[in-house]
Amino acid sequence: MNGRNIVIHAHFYQPPRENAWLEAIEIQDGAYPYHDWNQRINAECYAANAFSRILGNEARIDRIVSNYKKISFNFGPTLLSWMKELAPHVHDAIVEADRQSLEERSGHGNAIAQCYNHLIMPLASRREKETQVVWGIEDFKSRFGRPPEGMWLPETAVDTESLEVLAANGIKFTILAPSQAHRVRRVGARDWTHVDQDSLDIRKPYLVRLPSRRSITVFFYNGPVSRAIAFENLLSSGENFAGRLVGIFGTEDRPQIAHIATDGESYGHHSKFGDMALSYCIHYVEEKKLANVTNYGEYLAEHPPEWEAEIQENTSWSCFHGVERWRANCGCNTGAHPDWNQEWRKPLRESMDWLNAELAGTFETMGGDYFRDPWGARNGYIQVILDRGPESVENFFSLHAVKKLNPAETVKALKLLEMQRHSMLMFTSCGWFFDDLSGIETVQVVQYAGRAIQLHEELAGDSLQERYLERLSMAKSNLPGQGTGREIYDRYVKGKMVDLKKVAVHYAISSLFEEYKEEEALYCYDVEKKDYERYSVASNELAAGRVKVRSRIIREENEEDFAVIKIGSSDINCGLCLCKTKGDFEEMKGNLRENFLKGYFSETLRLMDKYLGTHTYSLKDLFTDEQRKILNLAVKESYEDFDRLYKELFERNRFLMGLLKDFGAPIPDSFLYAAEHVLAMELKRAIEEDPFNADRAKGIYQEITRWGVKLDPLKMEFIIRKRFHVLFNALAENPVVDSIKNIRALLRFAFTLPFQINLWEAQNTWYGMAQGIYKEFAKRRDEGANTWIKEFMELGKALFFNTEEVLRAEK
Repeated sequence: MNGRNIVIHAHFYQPPRENAWLEAIEIQDGAYPYHDWNQRINAECYAANAFSRILGNEARIDRIVSNYKKISFNFGPTLLSWMKELAPHVHDAIVEADRQSLEERSGHGNAIAQCYNHLIMPLASRREKETQVVWGIEDFKSRFGRPPEGMWLPETAVDTESLEVLAANGIKFTILAPSQAHRVRRVGARDWTHVDQDSLDIRKPYLVRLPSRRSITVFFYNGPVSRAIAFENLLSSGENFAGRLVGIFGTEDRPQIAHIATDGESYGHHSKFGDMALSYCIHYVEEKKLANVTNYGEYLAEHPPEWEAEIQENTSWSCFHGVERWRANCGCNTGAHPDWNQEWRKPLRESMDWLNAELAGTFETMGGDYFRDPWGARNGYIQVILDRGPESVENFFSLHAVKKLNPAETVKALKLLEMQRHSMLMFTSCGWFFDDLSGIETVQVVQYAGRAIQLHEELAGDSLQERYLERLSMAKSNLPGQGTGREIYDRYVKGKMVDLKKVAVHYAISSLFEEYKEEEALYCYDVEKKDYERYSVASNELAAGRVKVRSRIIREENEEDFAVIKIGSSDINCGLCLCKTKGDFEEMKGNLRENFLKGYFSETLRLMDKYLGTHTYSLKDLFTDEQRKILNLAVKESYEDFDRLYKELFERNRFLMGLLKDFGAPIPDSFLYAAEHVLAMELKRAIEEDPFNADRAKGIYQEITRWGVKLDPLKMEFIIRKRFHVLFNALAENPVVDSIKNIRALLRFAFTLPFQINLWEAQNTWYGMAQGIYKEFAKRRDEGANTWIKEFMELGKALFFNTEEVLRAEK
């Protein structure tokens, strides 16, 4: 291959989306049918690249491969934290791919690290740069079990100080855009040559010498091919993709590296099936022996830099004006709203800078009471973030505390550190990247600021909120209905704020709808049930009790007494207050119970005010996901009434409406609405029936076709996909012929519907079984095994596998 080497780098990242008080992502309706955008993009991209398809004859699947085994990549630590908890199979597949790449590439893994929460490094202080790099490295080590060789700079935003921090922490290389090179020369030469993105030779690594006498290697990626992936639909063809990569090479007889860097989300999220273009591209290059597919670490070890470079200070890959996109109305935006401006960026940055300085002063002053070196403790705090268990916390304080801290001091020390964590999260780059102040990414960073302000007030007794909002009010949305930064804070942040009392309220109200254990985890809080009674009268309910709420993050805890009453399906009132004595608590419970069971609901409410105060809570005080869940339960009875009415209307008038249809007369809309609702529900039940009754499902679908009613394709596809998920999981656990036949029957029916079914998970399960359980049946060679193999192979064909090629590749 004449020294030709290809590296494809993918930067996988999502902005943090967690509620700053709950440490969990709440439902995001824009991601429907998924719960949130992380789930949706995981399905479309991160998972897809872990199990990507290579197609052969007749566009059938020849094999399923992990792209992570072949490409260079980095993942944002905050994204991997989410993935480890909520998509562990994908997280583990990524880690395993890196482990395999170590074996295949001379001990150099494909994964590189990233600065922790994607803030713009040139706009950060030296202290913040240090923490971002240390946290990114330690997060990487905890997942991949090795130190990183390289590190991704968010938005490739760079200055010399950032490179100094990388080099000081053992990072060997980073990746920049070609426009970020200033001048180059051969190592040992005297004269420099000025370069731009067109004249720079990107086919070699460059050494950057730093003022500290340290150095770091920079790989400047190929711009045109990277842009073609992101903006020019290059991923429509894996073969064309391979051709563009090979076209980067020159005719020189020397080692060359053709390399690109893009957002990893291009491979499946931004470009549908982009993961398959990537996997086929790599397959094509390797099969045709066009180049050696490698990673930066291996290439650098084999080909140390023979040239050196100086960088363009304060530049990035996504702003023509350097790093102005994250502090000014420079003109860079998504292009979706050409009539909007981004004047809001400057006051948002100034507000955050002011707040950060105030928080840093408090941290340094108060932190000295608890830590030997407050800023060193902040760097070390990543170990607690990665593992909040008691042993991890104890180890942290044994290293950093000035003394053995008592429980109250421990709470204050952890609050100081959490205040600092949020002071960095509020600079996450996405807050400035997009077009408007009211965007979800910007609201998110303002929410982090709100959490930091709350912690500061609890620690110092001094509220920074008003002074912060005075500055934030200078930022103005392009949308008249959104107003200023202050209005956005009031609208989207204040209502999200949580304290221990609000957690107790959530527990109390939701306990009418959930059966809680003696100890229950609610997001990042633990709730211990100290006392609990619950009573019902018809559709009305009363609960009263005492709970201890404890934060797993800052270890603060509190006890609260509560009473909550539900009158009818959704009229809920809750009171909360810790009674002075045990006798008062027992008296409250007894009086509430007596009056409620007699049906004296007004008197019960009056007594709640007497014992718990007049401040009452309701459904609006629940956390968003539980609020949705309870509202759905509350309307379930009404929905069932609608269901019965629609069905009655449909059945009673079906014959008459049939006559109208046969005679070509218009059918009333009200009947069609009823038909749409009833038939969709019947089809859902038929799909979920076990075993699947194909004749029943076909009959229902014929009725749908007859009346010309429309199914919601997104909703119905999701129902069928989830059903396949259940059936294939059951098959994997108990691989019997009847289960295969049942799945094939549902597949045949699904293929008659006017929309495509996502069979990705089903295909993965079948492929895994072909690599495992199939081999056991193949060894048996009895009649039962032969029948199973035949049915299994037919199922594979129905799932669009080239079954012969799959089995040949596994031998």
